[in-house]
Amino acid sequence: MTDPATGREAEGSPDASSASPATAATAVLDGPIDAIDGAQLPPEDAPPVQWAPAEPSPKRKRRLWLWIGVPAALLAAGVATASLVLIAPGTAVAGVPVGFMTAGAATDAINQRLGATTIILGDGGPTVTASQLGAAVDARGLAESAFDARPMWNVTQWFGDSLDAPVTLDANRADAALRAALPSAFTASVPAQVSFTGTSYAVTPAVPGTGLDVDAIAAAVHDAFVAGTGTVTVSASPMPVAAPASSEKAQSTADQLNAMLQTIGFYVGEERTVPVDPATAASWLKITPDASGTFSITADAAKIQASVDALPAAVNRAPANGTVITNSDGTVLETSVPGADGRTLGDTSAVAKEFAAQLTAGKAAFVLPVTLTPASTVTLQRLLEVNLSEQMLYLKENGGVVDSWPISSGVAASPTYTGHFRINSHIRSQTMTSTDPNNPYWNYDVPNVEWVMYFNGDEAFHGVYWHNNFGTPQSHGCVGMPNYRAKQIYDWSPTGVDVWIHD
Repeated sequence: MTDPATGREAEGSPDASSASPATAATAVLDGPIDAIDGAQLPPEDAPPVQWAPAEPSPKRKRRLWLWIGVPAALLAAGVATASLVLIAPGTAVAGVPVGFMTAGAATDAINQRLGATTIILGDGGPTVTASQLGAAVDARGLAESAFDARPMWNVTQWFGDSLDAPVTLDANRADAALRAALPSAFTASVPAQVSFTGTSYAVTPAVPGTGLDVDAIAAAVHDAFVAGTGTVTVSASPMPVAAPASSEKAQSTADQLNAMLQTIGFYVGEERTVPVDPATAASWLKITPDASGTFSITADAAKIQASVDALPAAVNRAPANGTVITNSDGTVLETSVPGADGRTLGDTSAVAKEFAAQLTAGKAAFVLPVTLTPASTVTLQRLLEVNLSEQMLYLKENGGVVDSWPISSGVAASPTYTGHFRINSHIRSQTMTSTDPNNPYWNYDVPNVEWVMYFNGDEAFHGVYWHNNFGTPQSHGCVGMPNYRAKQIYDWSPTGVDVWIHD
């Protein structure tokens, strides 16, 4: 709808705000119109055109904050995000600035700084780098620890003290690099040796060499790295370097080997049935130190096999019955014939290999696979029986007479007492004496009385060399007999054997 006062379409029309000045009002023209530069002009005598003043267009609201606020918000968001992944400014690890870095970038910076540290070996001496020495730090762990302790968002941790960084050297790389740089500082050590002398193992002591103090160099590298110094001078004075195979380690091994030689062999149960002599055992063994100087013992199963092949002849046997002597109480007084179980060697196909493994582990007693056949034991209950009325001695085993002969017992003035007794002592030879001023019968001094066995006070069995009237009482209470017979029962009757004297 056209506004009559203005000649423009009313506000609110879709084109009202976009009308150009030429179309903003309507003019009435009386003459022809020329077109000049695209505008219509009246003729010269035409009355001037009357334009209705145009209403100001409504101002459009500017939204500049969108153009300023969006980048600012993005920047703030970026800063906030960065503060969550970056290390606080002013943070240093071993003198390496890592502020405003991620943990990964800090790791690289720490490693690069350490590797570039230079070590001068003595004043004006040759140089090596920390990288050549195999210097290392836990750069990743240090960087992550720095971020954990001092994240950028925590402003209270900004510009804190430098964090320490323990430095280690690779021993092999450091030794190689130092030897190459300063060979004059190094002489080789001589390791201790363990060798067999023919009867036992002995030690040849170690001789120390010389070298540089790697621990001191590692400490110097650490101090220089922590201080942020790129170069450090260390002492190049040679110091003693012990051989890895020390005299102490060698002696310990020799002691172990010599103890093994004392027990080495093939066993049946607790019995060392087949001992192995030291020279043979030493031929089986090899003693070598490893890189750390620890000595190891190895055994050659092939060399052991020859001894294994000889085992059946030394081990196999039939059972042997034993004999023991007892008294009437059943107490075993003596083993007159030792019994021995029979034994049969089992499968030995793996013995050499298994024994070699045992010796390597330091165990020298090898228990053989053996089947045992128990031996039986014969028990002999012995008795010395004297029949005074017969003047006879009877040797009995298990109630049966095994031997007998005439004796001389005590006369009526000094009879041999009857009863049950036991042998309580054995005396190979002695002088028998007695003195009684009132009775010449009890005055005697008899030297060299042999094979004496006491059973009742001063009554004894013994040999007699001063008469041969056996079968008749002749003594002062003892039971006498020829010397050879006295020796026979001396050997036959252990202490504790029963004695029975009767009429």
